[in-house]
Amino acid sequence: MAGGVLLVNLGTPAAPTTQAVRSYLAEFLSDPRVVELPRVVWLPILHGIVLRRRPKRSAAKYALIWTLEGSPLAVHTARQAELLRAALPAMQVEHAMRYGDPSIAAALKKLPANPLVLPLYPQYSRATTESVRDVLPAGTRMIESFHDDPGYIGALAESVRRHWESHGRGERLIMSFHGLPKRSVDRGDPYEKQCRETARLLAAALGLPDAQWKLTFQSRFGAAKWLEPYTLPTLVELAKSGLRKVDVVCPGFVSDCLETLEEIGIEGRRAFLAAGGAQFSLIPCLNESSEWIDAMTKIARKGPAETR
Repeated sequence: MAGGVLLVNLGTPAAPTTQAVRSYLAEFLSDPRVVELPRVVWLPILHGIVLRRRPKRSAAKYALIWTLEGSPLAVHTARQAELLRAALPAMQVEHAMRYGDPSIAAALKKLPANPLVLPLYPQYSRATTESVRDVLPAGTRMIESFHDDPGYIGALAESVRRHWESHGRGERLIMSFHGLPKRSVDRGDPYEKQCRETARLLAAALGLPDAQWKLTFQSRFGAAKWLEPYTLPTLVELAKSGLRKVDVVCPGFVSDCLETLEEIGIEGRRAFLAAGGAQFSLIPCLNESSEWIDAMTKIARKGPAETR
């Protein structure tokens, strides 16, 4: 087996500064796949309001989770590529970000012709997976999703079990996925269905009855209705109902990042405890776990079901 593999993650600012975050958000939020509004409506709002207000607030949040090595998402993605490279010695493996650096175009130049592209989004969405395809050469082989892959589900289950063995087990397991505007699903995006299938399979792998787990959606942006139930209000509701200990896992993220470490690990924890909860545990993402590297290796070897 020879050739190349390109891992693609969403992206991250180059630094936890207002200027770096503004540059990153300008690229990210300019993508019509991400914000499905007419450009004539959205771009004035983006440049006149959003990019004036949001970068400073977001930079402060990034500063809370930034490490000496850099952005957690960038660090974990680079390590995953390195470990996959070791697991596939006959393959050349690179990594890239859809927004920011290293760019997909730069990474493709390092790879042999017709590499396999593996977006690190377990569940397919036009806003994420299809946005990667938009910037790939026509006919590029790409994995569309792995939401029900046995290795991926097994790696998630082992991550949860490992956390329970080390930290004890909460009364409820919250599976928090990144949100999506409801209108996108109404227009045929399969993302919600795939999230629910991942959650069902993970609960089954853990032997959890329905009463011991709940699926939620996080990271809502803007005034439109997004997929529900929302994660933070759910945590508050559970605490107010008398739930004392809760565990949260984020199956839609294979690497810890702002959305897991700050939004859930800091904001979610604060909301749950302030509402009367006693113990909040964020279960780490798959990151560099051996089970995930093994699953990713098998996904890459198997390749896509079809090439478009």
